Amino acid sequence: MTETYIARSSDVASRMLGGEMIIMSAADSTLFTLNQQATAIWNAADGVTPLSEIVESKICGAFEVDPAVAYQDAEELVRDLAGHGILLVSERPAEGREVTS
Repeated sequence: MTETYIARSSDVASRMLGGEMIIMSAADSTLFTLNQQATAIWNAADGVTPLSEIVESKICGAFEVDPAVAYQDAEELVRDLAGHGILLVSERPAEGREVTS
């Protein structure tokens, strides 16, 4: 299985507001509201941790969800956010940097 690595784009603004993560795309000012699971993925998107590890450690342990279902849902979320330029996706970890919040 090929690993997927995700990093938050630097072209967005994000804030926790009322317990939800709100993200605004600098490209078109579109607002995104993330639920708890999506926020956990967003916060862990450091460019060096594989998505499979993020799902296992941040989603399955915290939300009592089947690992296969959680990973499939995470892949769909990542594809959607990457399509809007919110997340950056790679098959290799980011070199020499770690994205921090």
